[in-house]
Amino acid sequence: MTKESYVTKVLPDSIKFYIPRTEGFMDVVKEIVSRYGSMSLIELDGYFEGKFEPVKYTRLEVHTANVNEQQIIEYANNIRAKLKQSSLAFEFNNKLLLVTKS
Repeated sequence: MTKESYVTKVLPDSIKFYIPRTEGFMDVVKEIVSRYGSMSLIELDGYFEGKFEPVKYTRLEVHTANVNEQQIIEYANNIRAKLKQSSLAFEFNNKLLLVTKS
């Protein structure tokens, strides 16, 4: 019986961005891929800000190590501004945060 060598890597931080499918969406996705290397995408309908008509959203999830929560909040705010949104929701280690324009 032969044993193969392998390495495991633990990525303790989980970030899930809820990104609206608006103009500039793909640029944000490409930026996140270049920053974190891998991700998963799930499409969903969102009913936010009291709207009755759904908006297409994508939940973009990445796993990483050594991330500072304040840096992620600032990064999410930059995404919000790029997409010209009044707010952007994201989860950091299973905590939902909402970044809103002041």
